[in-house]
Amino acid sequence: MKAMILAAGMGTRLKPFTDKHPKALAMVNGKSVLQRNIEYLQQYGITEVMVNVHHFAQQIIDAVEKNKGWGSQITISDESDALLETGGGIKKAAWFLKSETDCLVMNADILTDLDLNAIIAQHQQNQAIATLATTGRTTSRYLLFSKLGLLNGWKNENTGEYKPANLLTNFSPDSLQPKAFSGLQILSKSIFRQIAFSGKFSMIDVYLDLCPRFKILCFDHSNSKFIDIGTTEKLTMAESLFD
Repeated sequence: MKAMILAAGMGTRLKPFTDKHPKALAMVNGKSVLQRNIEYLQQYGITEVMVNVHHFAQQIIDAVEKNKGWGSQITISDESDALLETGGGIKKAAWFLKSETDCLVMNADILTDLDLNAIIAQHQQNQAIATLATTGRTTSRYLLFSKLGLLNGWKNENTGEYKPANLLTNFSPDSLQPKAFSGLQILSKSIFRQIAFSGKFSMIDVYLDLCPRFKILCFDHSNSKFIDIGTTEKLTMAESLFD
């Protein structure tokens, strides 16, 4: 299986570090989060990895070259000219990712010990077009799943907005389970034929567009270690969770 690490973001919540560096090179106990995630994938035999870059792109490229990919074969997807967001970045990398039946995509700014063998097995057994890692943690934006774990929609807790806008005409609130997306997903290569968006777009919008017609599942890993190192406070917390 091949993987993609999304490392192109601006990391605005992690200022002042990201005023001079990309978020993927933030350090946790002597290792960058990018290195940690590459080594995490290696534990499951995933050594062919694409990394997309935009913000201080050359710093990431230099780190990869200096460290010989930390033992993995790293391909760079350069978004220096235009930041494509998650969906646009993944679509640009489709040529790399769809060469195998399934692929893994994860954000560079998360750290977890989620069992990748388990999420991959669930994805393949259910023949889903996508399987999204989720937890029951509190967040401001939730993905909404049926009791069978099928994606039905999205809600912004702060504004009360639902997507699709008519979601509650088809589903009762009690039938929808809110889960926080962890920024890690398994994708079947067939999804690339179904992405109707172009340019700059979010992968969440792709999932919401496809979920009425295709099986998009959640994989709850609430019992795993997980942290989004998007803020200085979370970066400090990560040091107590990951040696």
